[in-house]
Amino acid sequence: MRIAVLSDLHGNAQALEAVMGDVVEQQCEHVFCLGDIALAGPQPKIVVDYVMSQDASWTVIQGNTDKMIAQYGPDVMDFLEAQYPVMANAIADDVMVLSEDHRAYLSQLPPMLSLDVEGCSVLLVHGSPRANNEDILPNMPLEVVEEIIAGTQEKLILCGHTHVPCGYQTNGGQTVVNVGSVGRPMTHEPKACYAIIDFSQGSFEVRHRFVEYDNVLAAQIVSQRGFVGADRLADILLKPVERHV
Repeated sequence: MRIAVLSDLHGNAQALEAVMGDVVEQQCEHVFCLGDIALAGPQPKIVVDYVMSQDASWTVIQGNTDKMIAQYGPDVMDFLEAQYPVMANAIADDVMVLSEDHRAYLSQLPPMLSLDVEGCSVLLVHGSPRANNEDILPNMPLEVVEEIIAGTQEKLILCGHTHVPCGYQTNGGQTVVNVGSVGRPMTHEPKACYAIIDFSQGSFEVRHRFVEYDNVLAAQIVSQRGFVGADRLADILLKPVERHV
C-alpha cells in the first residue's frame, strides 16, 4: 500500500494543489495528514474546506496551531503575543475567516493515532509523542531522539511541526520520519515537501518528495491579507529564513 504523508499545510492552497497533483501521479492510495492545516497562510478557509471534504481516503490528526484556532481566546492570544507576535496577528485574522464549523472540525481531530498498515505499526504525531509542539530536527543526537520517543512501541513514527524533513533509525529498531511541510517549507529551495511510504508485509520504504508550486502567487495572496506581519510571512514563502516570526 502506498500512502502520502502531508503535514503543516498552513493555509497554502497553491502548495496543496501542487502536492495533491503529485500524490495522484505517484498513485498513492491513502493520505495521512499530520496537522497544522490553517494558521497564517494565504487561504486558510479554502484549505480547511478541502481537508474537510475528503472521505475515508484521508486520516487527519490535530496540529498545535489547529488546537490554538479551536481554542482561540485570551490565553492563546497572550501566549502568541508574547512569543510570536506575527502569529498572534495572523490567528486573529484566521478566526474571522474561518467559521464555527471549521473550528469545530479542528477541535475534534485526535492529537495522535496509532495504526496498523500492512502489518506495520505506525504512530502519527504532529510534533512528537510527548508534545504537539516539540521539535524533531535534523542532526539531533540519536540519544535525544530516543528519549523523545521513549515509551512508544510503534515501528514507524511520523511527525511534522518543524517544517524541515529528516529521519532517524534508533538502536531499538524504530524509525522516526519528519515529513517536512507542504505549506511553509523551511528548506534551501522552498518547494512543498511531503513523504511517500510504501508498505508491504510489515516492512516499509520512505521517500521525501519536493514539489514546485507557485510560491510567488501564494506570497502575494498572504501579503494581501493585510494584517501586521503578513508581508514577513510572504517573504518566508519566497526565501525561508525562520519558522516563527
